[in-house]
Amino acid sequence: MLDFQAADRSQGAVIGGKGANLAELARLDGIDVPDGFCVTTDAFRRVMADIPEIDDLLEQLSHVGPDDRDVIRVLSVQIRRVIEESDIPDDPATEIVRSVTRLGEHAAFAVRSSATAEDLPTASFAGQQDTYLNIVGAVAILRHVSRCWGSLFTERAIAYRLKNGFDHRKVHMAVVVQRMVFPQASGILFTADPVTSDRTVATVDAGFGLGEALVSGLVNADVYKVRDGAVVDKTVARKQRAVRAAPKGGTYIQEIEPEWQNRPVLTDAQIVRLAQVGRDIEAHFGCPQDIEWCLVDDGFLIVQSRPITTLFPIPEVDDGENHVYVSVGHQQMMTDPMKPLGISVWQLTSPAPMREAGGRLFVDVTQRLASPASSAALVETLGKSDPLIGDALQTVLDRGDFIRSSADEVPVGAPAGGAPALIDPDPAIVAELIAGSEVSLAAMKRDIATKSGSELLDFIEADIQELRRILFNPRSGQVITTAMEATGWLNDRLREWLGEKNAADTLTQSVPHNVTSEMGLALLDVADALRPHPDVVAFLRHVEHAGIEDERFLDELEKLTGGPEARATIEGYLDKYGMRCVGEIDITRPRWSDRPTTLVPTIMSNIENFGPGAGKQRFERGLREAEQKEKELLDRLRALPDGERKADETKPMIDRVRTFAGYREYPKYAMVGRYFAYKQALLREAGRLVEAHGIREQEDIFYLTFDELRKVVATHRPCDRLVRERKEAFRSYGTLTPPRVLTSNGEAVSGEYRREDVPAEALAGLPVSAGIVEGRARVISDMSQADLVAGDILVTAYTDPSWTPLFVAIDGLVTEVGGLMTHGAVIAREYGVPAVVGVENATRLIRDGQRIRVNGTDGYVEILPD
Repeated sequence: MLDFQAADRSQGAVIGGKGANLAELARLDGIDVPDGFCVTTDAFRRVMADIPEIDDLLEQLSHVGPDDRDVIRVLSVQIRRVIEESDIPDDPATEIVRSVTRLGEHAAFAVRSSATAEDLPTASFAGQQDTYLNIVGAVAILRHVSRCWGSLFTERAIAYRLKNGFDHRKVHMAVVVQRMVFPQASGILFTADPVTSDRTVATVDAGFGLGEALVSGLVNADVYKVRDGAVVDKTVARKQRAVRAAPKGGTYIQEIEPEWQNRPVLTDAQIVRLAQVGRDIEAHFGCPQDIEWCLVDDGFLIVQSRPITTLFPIPEVDDGENHVYVSVGHQQMMTDPMKPLGISVWQLTSPAPMREAGGRLFVDVTQRLASPASSAALVETLGKSDPLIGDALQTVLDRGDFIRSSADEVPVGAPAGGAPALIDPDPAIVAELIAGSEVSLAAMKRDIATKSGSELLDFIEADIQELRRILFNPRSGQVITTAMEATGWLNDRLREWLGEKNAADTLTQSVPHNVTSEMGLALLDVADALRPHPDVVAFLRHVEHAGIEDERFLDELEKLTGGPEARATIEGYLDKYGMRCVGEIDITRPRWSDRPTTLVPTIMSNIENFGPGAGKQRFERGLREAEQKEKELLDRLRALPDGERKADETKPMIDRVRTFAGYREYPKYAMVGRYFAYKQALLREAGRLVEAHGIREQEDIFYLTFDELRKVVATHRPCDRLVRERKEAFRSYGTLTPPRVLTSNGEAVSGEYRREDVPAEALAGLPVSAGIVEGRARVISDMSQADLVAGDILVTAYTDPSWTPLFVAIDGLVTEVGGLMTHGAVIAREYGVPAVVGVENATRLIRDGQRIRVNGTDGYVEILPD
């Protein structure tokens, strides 16, 4: 046993997260905590060691996945039963009874689970284990201690650990035994707003009686918000019930008198006082807290405090100024966390002022918002790319209390006023840009092969400057801008003149030099080459359903009849496109060349759903449709008053779109080609570091920044502890959802589609590829798990170029993230696939298999009746 006074938060391994935090709170001046003690994890381990069948049950549990709910349910019942039915050894039982007697033999107690993986900064485990209130008598307390031990294996706790990567054998259970309090009111205090994440706002949920009524969802809570020592918002709920302590132990539900149901639980003075208690606790623990409190005789008792694990971190800038940040991931179609090496290489590549938080990058747009000369243009530009970002930034500006207006000059790179000069549609310009880039890439690949050690890091850093020269070549920018401006001109004028919505969408089909759309069609050609070989097709089907290791895939394939030809075909495809992958802006991500089996489901879909020559046929069909659309539009224009002039103005714009739109995809293709060469060279160097004991395994370098890697390469000094910490942090970042717009107060500012043209119940988004289509929704999070058939509508969080091979099989596209010129939108238009992007929470609101209607012309999605 450990009394609260004899423990502190450093002893989480002994008394669990809840116990450690309560012991720490009990030592703070001005913080009242009900007296109690902890039954340590030593007692739990003794009991577990005495259960013969526990090892076998835990071994079975180690092979279960988080979605195997039926298996989890059965094992949970078995494990809890054997733990709860086991006798507590005499020594711990005697100590528990002695401690209870010291606190009051006939008093009532709360018996509370306190796991070692609980109330952690990165995982709260809130509500996963059990608590028992108003337990009276030593025998009952001993029984409920056993029940707390067993609750380490509730279904929800098992699933939570599996989802978050915790080893069941390494998590142990302590138990907190506390004097019971009988409050007039209780609730939860968040020292940061749990909805907006604003760290300057404290939120109080309050109800009458015990807090169990709120935790269980039995009643609605009053909700109060406090900022700077004042109540700034108050919602008083109708409270019909309260949970009370029963005279003989346990709890019961009490009906609240009608005249009390709509009364505020707390006075304003009490709310402010409670918020200040929360700020004191937050200051001590060093991070925002989720605090459980009880009101007894006008005094607040604290019965739990833990970090709020759902808040997105704030970029670290210590200048005392307000800042506004825009998510890079929402612009680059990669909202997953990036590893440190990936973040630092991207920062070296991009000229934008970026900050890191939660494994993601954000551009600091504060200066540009503060300057009247640039704020409107910034909001407009980002709003065209992502309307929700634009609306969120406008929301910040409209408040008028966060960004102070500045008369400073517009920073370099800020959007400038006036229309850009459009260049003439000369195909030689694109051919020259591509040729120059490929010559540079070939030279880099030749030279990097000769580098090692610190010289390799120096070479890569210098070559990134060459990459930047190519990416930000003014001529390249002119080509892309001309295509975008010409597209906008066509959509605006042809809607005005002809009533034609999104006319440019059809005109961009089958344009030349679109390396990303060519990549999808080329995989149809791969299917053509493999289809005539039955043994190869059967092998691929086995790989798709049963799996095979990537490193053996091509070797096993080659042993089959037709296998050498099939291998040569796949390797030819990988030679050109193997540097691509999901989340390719992160250099650490495994590429298709690293994991060629990623492509197998798509190859099989192409073999089964398409006939020979489908790639060429699709390109030619798109070309015909674009040519027919051009002729139709020009003919209709000429039939208008002043039609010849309008047609003469329109034709060069169509030519610009047809000549330049495809190049939009090339710069990123060239960039990831360079990234792949860097990665291969760095992994070779990592192999030498493993031999020199600087790191344990090659991929440990992904958890170091570029500068940290340079130091390890130079010194061979081990960095195991840093790598472990980074791996744990990266794991925790995967549970967070990055906001589009984030402030230095921590507030995630949500934008809205302020539209009146969306049908009731429809999901609003941004129209990026015209057309209306109905079909089966396939909600997919992992491209390698895609099981698509012709006519399906792909619904996913985001698509980058690596998803393109799937586009040939779908009839529609819905994504949560995206803009008019992001890769998924460009390829959807190229293939003539109706698409709506930027649909908030699409993957949660649309169920896999539902029939939906995608309106890519007006920008919304309708879920159809079953």
